[in-house]
Amino acid sequence: MQQKGADMDLKGKTAIITGSNSGIGLGVAEELAKAGATVVINSFTDRPEDHALAARIAADHGVEARYIAADMSKAEDCRALIAKAGGCDILVNNAGIQHVAPVEDFPIDKWNQIIAINLSSAFHTIAAALPGMRAKGWGRIIDIASAHGLTASPYKSAYVASKHAVVGLTKTVALETAGQGITCNAICPGYVLTPLVEAQIPDQMKVHNMDRDTVIREVMLLRQPSRQFATTEQIGGTVLYLCSPYADQVTGTTISVDGGWTAL
Repeated sequence: MQQKGADMDLKGKTAIITGSNSGIGLGVAEELAKAGATVVINSFTDRPEDHALAARIAADHGVEARYIAADMSKAEDCRALIAKAGGCDILVNNAGIQHVAPVEDFPIDKWNQIIAINLSSAFHTIAAALPGMRAKGWGRIIDIASAHGLTASPYKSAYVASKHAVVGLTKTVALETAGQGITCNAICPGYVLTPLVEAQIPDQMKVHNMDRDTVIREVMLLRQPSRQFATTEQIGGTVLYLCSPYADQVTGTTISVDGGWTAL
């Protein structure tokens, strides 16, 4: 059972995690709930199972948890999410999508959608959350960027551009909030073992005629020197660190959880 020290007691804090009904976002929500935070999870759907997921988090961890539907490609939805939550002490901007194509063939609608969801949504939620954080004299803004916020890969122009821009936004917000009890940082994961990534493994095994361990190590994690996936719990634990008193003077920076990817 996970122990919670006084430094990890987030009771009385409300955490909003965008794009959090699965994968990294859900892992972050679980870790924040374990530490006692009131948790607001989010995606663009509004299904019974989304609300059931929030109810399960609440029951598992003895906290209040809610699901609020909001389309992160729409500015008004991003800002409304913060308002509907009724408060925001911890903001985790996690929502993101990907599309792969050469620059000259990259669909314009996909470019616009990726920039809106990966980058502009963070701008809108931060802008909406900051007044409340300033009024309380405390806040934590954590942007889930990517190893691709610090380096690049071919055929991912929109994703790489958006994640680099998120890192720049993070630094700017940190400077604007310095000395106000608010910090803003970016976490830059490499490959994380999420349900979406897990679902890709059988196809990769067939394409490369390799067993599971070999295709993970030699194909999927080729650029990740540890040859191991990061876990959603590890990303959530990094978020917890940034919410703790140990990180009061950590702001405007990136923390890589990428198995050495960006050290190459």
